[in-house]
Amino acid sequence: MSLTPIIHIPYLMFFAINVAHLLIKIFMALSPLTLNLKSTNKPLYMIVGNRDLSNNSLNGPLPDFLIQLRSLKVLNVGKNNLTGLVPSGLLERSKRGSLLLSVDDNHDLCMKESCKKKKSFVALIASLSALLVILLLLLGFWIFKKRKVLMSSNSKREGSKASKHQIFSHAEILNITENFKTIIGEGGFGKVYIGILQDQTQVAVKRLSPSSMQGYKEFQSEAQLLTIVHHKNLVSLIGYCDEGEIKALIYEYMANGNLQQHLLGGNSNILKWNDRLNIAIDAAYGIDYMHNGIKPPIVHRDLKPSNILLDEKMHAKIADFGLSRVFGNEIDSHISTRPAGTFGYLDPECQRTGNISKRNDVYSFGIILFVLMTGRQAIERVDGESIHILEWVSPIIEGGDIKKVIDPRLKGEFHINSAWKVVEIAMSCILQIAAERPDISQILAGLNECLSLEMVQKNNGRERSIVEMPSVCVELESYPSAR
Repeated sequence: MSLTPIIHIPYLMFFAINVAHLLIKIFMALSPLTLNLKSTNKPLYMIVGNRDLSNNSLNGPLPDFLIQLRSLKVLNVGKNNLTGLVPSGLLERSKRGSLLLSVDDNHDLCMKESCKKKKSFVALIASLSALLVILLLLLGFWIFKKRKVLMSSNSKREGSKASKHQIFSHAEILNITENFKTIIGEGGFGKVYIGILQDQTQVAVKRLSPSSMQGYKEFQSEAQLLTIVHHKNLVSLIGYCDEGEIKALIYEYMANGNLQQHLLGGNSNILKWNDRLNIAIDAAYGIDYMHNGIKPPIVHRDLKPSNILLDEKMHAKIADFGLSRVFGNEIDSHISTRPAGTFGYLDPECQRTGNISKRNDVYSFGIILFVLMTGRQAIERVDGESIHILEWVSPIIEGGDIKKVIDPRLKGEFHINSAWKVVEIAMSCILQIAAERPDISQILAGLNECLSLEMVQKNNGRERSIVEMPSVCVELESYPSAR
């Protein structure tokens, strides 16, 4: 009987060791702490017994069951990937000196409760950042929807603009013009008649003649173009008629006719120098809109005084877009086509190559400036020969006598400095090499400067009788021959 305890005690000790081993395995399995055992063949309880778990690829938080291992005197878990907070029991034992604890080189392992706050703060920042991203996405979506609505409303507004261009019937055209009673102009397109709408608005009705040099294609081109361009210095289209033999465009009425009538038609009301500058500036604004104000840009191709109309206040507007061409892109590229325009105003380079660009309009505008200054036609018959205005004016400019250039009907009522500035601008427009000519925006700036100079000198009441001729650095050797 006395041998029983001797037999059972070793058995119980062996049983307890195995149970402890099993419990450790269970705790380790349930704990987030995992161990890479590839580097060792020792059982887990042996590794725990060794107490040095450093550099063992451990990850996750330290398990709380380690607090219960009272026999644990040294615990080294450094150089692992442990996370979370070190159990408070281990920290207490470390403070009391009953446990030598080493947790170095675990970047995400915290020794203090403040780490939780820090992580909470990081989590808060992350949440706020995510919320901000969501708000930005929602804002972007709202802006996109808003812009889509605006674009839709703009397109509707443009559609309503286009709808303002009325379609007139043959009978309405006859009624408006009183059966084409009064002619107020004529051109390559056909005759222009005065008309009155039902609301008593005066209009100009341009009817396509069956024998027109321009034809139905130009009629369509002008009608389509004027439905999309809108500027105070371009004549506005009110409507059109395309019924049977009647092809007509209905424009706003320009009470003072065209520029050519005032300059060359024996008009008793001579345009003053300031009026001529203002007309040139108005026309330049219209051209600048066509060249630089819309996309893609438009080349008029037939700029001349008869296509510059004047309203009741003598404000100028560009008209007659039948020969105009739209560029395929915004670049000042060249288009090859059959040369078109009016002889005397047509760019010689365009005549030679057939290429058109915005610089062709600049050349034509330069000739218009000379016609404005001199009061002469672009082509005049002298002793049975046709003389181009550049052939006449260039030697005078070289001689430096500006008074012989300016229209004698002005009787010297202009300021010489202003006149020379206009001459410089006009000469730059007709440079032989098109690429060297200025853009219409530069010309417009120069003309505004001329007008400002004129106004300043007029207000000061000073006129210089002797003024030095400014340097006009322009090649004069080559100009279009009209012979």
